[in-house]
Amino acid sequence: MIIKRTQYLEHIRRFYESNLIKVLTGVRRCGKSILLNQIKEELIKDKKIKKDHIISINFEDVIFAKLKITNYIKLNDYILKQIKDDKKYYIFLDEIQHIHQFEKVLASLKATQNVSIFVTGSNSTLLSGRLATLLVGRCKEFKIMPFTYSEFIQYYKENNLELPNKPLLNYIRFGGMPQRMDYTIEKDIKDYLSSIYYGIIDKDICNSKAKIDRETFILIANYIISNASKDFSAQSIVDYYNSRNKDKIYRKTIYRYLEKLEQAFLISRVKRYDISTKRTLKQIEKQFAIDNGLILACSEANKIFESHALENVVYNELLYRGYEVKIGKTYKGEIDFIAMKDGKKCFIQVAYLLLSEEVINREFNAFDSVRDPSPKYVFSLDEFDMSRDGITHLNIEEWLLNKVNIALS
Repeated sequence: MIIKRTQYLEHIRRFYESNLIKVLTGVRRCGKSILLNQIKEELIKDKKIKKDHIISINFEDVIFAKLKITNYIKLNDYILKQIKDDKKYYIFLDEIQHIHQFEKVLASLKATQNVSIFVTGSNSTLLSGRLATLLVGRCKEFKIMPFTYSEFIQYYKENNLELPNKPLLNYIRFGGMPQRMDYTIEKDIKDYLSSIYYGIIDKDICNSKAKIDRETFILIANYIISNASKDFSAQSIVDYYNSRNKDKIYRKTIYRYLEKLEQAFLISRVKRYDISTKRTLKQIEKQFAIDNGLILACSEANKIFESHALENVVYNELLYRGYEVKIGKTYKGEIDFIAMKDGKKCFIQVAYLLLSEEVINREFNAFDSVRDPSPKYVFSLDEFDMSRDGITHLNIEEWLLNKVNIALS
């Protein structure tokens, strides 16, 4: 059971005939392979492309393991044998990072053949190093994320499935990994999410080529992801770990692990932005999990902090909608998000519920020291409009479902 991921398809569709290499990146199991199949279906149905002019390889499919395509030379030979004429061929290479020096194949095919190339990968280094050097300016990246809340709702409706009780709370807790909706019992959902998480660690981070202690990495990674959206201090993690273990670690180890988590698309690292000086602060950042289900998978005793989990949902939704996002620093404190696009911006505070006058004042007064006239918003799950003093209050569920929108200036 699948849905069409319309927003991604609309962006990618413009490049179907382009000789730019289309690179779909994102965390494992977020739906990249399904999206490739949807592109192929559109080419065959709408563009009338013949199936024999579509070359498709999934490097995690056992069928292709039998072909023993183990290096870039064998991959190049295999593809060239499929090209029989001068008409355009559409090449789909799924999880291409498994092929050593794959970038040489892409560069050669692009230079010598009439092809449109689509590739996917589950590691951000796909677009760095040799690939960036060989193909600078010749790639177009599309960052794919797990289901948004609106896609989550769409999935249940289009497949005639009964929505979970309190669907938004279900999404906040279990996230939007597409296949997790195949499970209805909480333990089964968490087991599935854990299998994804530890599979990513074993395949992409602590594999046989990596010089990383798996046990130490998992301990640190679980702490970082389970505390997504909270204030982050590398030194506090070092102190916590060293007080409980004989083998000591250092801050540089924490930052190395953060880089590995980011490369595997498990987290996003977000810088703080000084609103008064309009400068991005280099060393001060927060971490957000790419999907709330991973927060649950990393948490002990099935506990999550709902307010922080909600903030994580809002952050990922802003990314999905194409905003550049930073944390706002004021002399009095912090603004949860600055959402920027096309040189314009707005400020956003996120609260779970505005349950008391004290909470209301805290969230709305966070903007007191902000002299920037850009729009200011307080998001919460409250259904009543509490807008005041030029600050707009929005219901998060309505915003996630595109019933209300934010403005920039």
